Amino acid sequence: MAKFSSADVLNSLGKVQDPDLRRDLVSLGMIKDLKIDNNNVSFTVELTTPACPLKDKIKSDCLDSLRKDLPGIGEINIDMTSKVRSHNDNKKDMLMPQVKNTIAVASGKGGVGKSTVAVNLAVALAKDGAKVGLLDADIYGPSIPLMLGINEKPKIYQDNNSAKILPLEKYGIKIMSIGFMIDDNMPVIWRGPMASGALKQFMSDVNWGELDYLVFDMPPGTGDIQLTLVQTIPLTGSVIVTTPQEVSLIDARKGLKMFSRVNVPVFGIVENMSYFIAPDTGKKYDIFGTGGGQKLASENDIRFLGGIPIDPRIRIGGDKGVPIVYDIPDTEYSNIIQEISRNLAAQVSIELISKAAKKIEIVLGDE
Repeated sequence: MAKFSSADVLNSLGKVQDPDLRRDLVSLGMIKDLKIDNNNVSFTVELTTPACPLKDKIKSDCLDSLRKDLPGIGEINIDMTSKVRSHNDNKKDMLMPQVKNTIAVASGKGGVGKSTVAVNLAVALAKDGAKVGLLDADIYGPSIPLMLGINEKPKIYQDNNSAKILPLEKYGIKIMSIGFMIDDNMPVIWRGPMASGALKQFMSDVNWGELDYLVFDMPPGTGDIQLTLVQTIPLTGSVIVTTPQEVSLIDARKGLKMFSRVNVPVFGIVENMSYFIAPDTGKKYDIFGTGGGQKLASENDIRFLGGIPIDPRIRIGGDKGVPIVYDIPDTEYSNIIQEISRNLAAQVSIELISKAAKKIEIVLGDE
């Protein structure tokens, strides 16, 4: 006979917090399938993303709490799983009913490596077990086909008397780009309504299937075109890519204001080209300055997701169509990008939990 009950176990686990969500596992509904057999305990911790950066800590905290609170406890088996929460949005559900979350990767100006960041973040999320899509929304300079080494065209099929496009798949992600539809040397000259119409078609007429995250590689800048596209996409949130130098930060601030204007949360700042490590000496050089991304995040009370150093292999990977997190996964640079993707996934969960809590407060307030 067990010397403790399910209530005792849950009371102990209620002391364990998700460090990112800052609430206990029990109130978050993360404890599943609790079983007690004599003094042995087994249960599942269902995280809000497979890319949780603190998975091991959460498991360790559960073990420590149970052993402290329940003397004589026997074997403890914890199965760590995940289920990504969905952004409830009527517009998104109409266009892409099986896509849980949509994330825009944007920059205030060109030349900061936005597309490189978008590609590697998407592949990194997929490597952690998430179902990921990448939509090349940079309709004037679609570079995703080159960066992923894709030369084929997507297939079209009939679905309930309507034509549907099948996204291409590579490196564990589903991909769609206007670049698949046009000649490489043909300039794309569209006005705002045409661009937003094409993007809307890529959302409604592409069979994305079930996705945890659909990443949008946005066109650089903050003009009318970008604003129109941001208003077209039912976004869960966004990421701003910048470099450390002030001229880039000025434009990144404009990007923050653009998303604020349309009430789209900014999950955080990614600082690209943060520094350079000389391969022969190991000396660090701050070629474009230092601390700009961290400063921008602090000024706006948002998360600094991380800084990506300069490495020729990142550029080489983009040119040959193999993302660095896939090509050379065990390097410091790949690990940094993987960590940034996990920080991003955590911010998505925090945003969704926060919105759900506010809705509950409103309902209780009405009562």
